[in-house]
Amino acid sequence: MRTMGLDYGDKTIGVAVSDLLGLTAQGIEVIRRASPQHDLDHLRRLIGEYEVTEIVVGLPKNMNGSIGPRGELSQEFAAQLTETFNLPVRMWDERLTTVSATRTLLEADVSRKKRKQVVDKIAAVLILQGYMDSKR
Repeated sequence: MRTMGLDYGDKTIGVAVSDLLGLTAQGIEVIRRASPQHDLDHLRRLIGEYEVTEIVVGLPKNMNGSIGPRGELSQEFAAQLTETFNLPVRMWDERLTTVSATRTLLEADVSRKKRKQVVDKIAAVLILQGYMDSKR
C-alpha cells in the first residue's frame, strides 16, 4: 500500500511515491503536462504500477495561510483525481517546498539545466515526506 505525492504545476506534475512501509518518499518522475486526459492517463498508469492507495497533492498557500488562485487550481485538480480514481486524496500545505527543493539542489551543486528537470520531483518528495512524517 503506497501513497503518491504530487506537485501540481502549470507545465509539469512532480511525482513521488512512498516505500511499502510508508516511511520514505522517492521521486519517480516529472510529467510534462499536455492535456487533462493525458495527465490523468499517465497518472493512472503510475497508480497501477506502484499500487497506490492514497494520493497527496501539494496545496500552495500564501505565507499568511490563505489560498490564492494557484491553490484553487490544485484543489480542483485534487477533486478531479478523487472523481477519476476513486482513491482518498489529501491536500498538504506545500509552502516553500519548491524553494527548499531548489536550495537542496544548489547545495548539491546540480547544474541549472538539471535543476530545472528535477525540482518538481524533489518538491513532490518533500510534500509526500512531510505528510507521512505528520502521520507518525
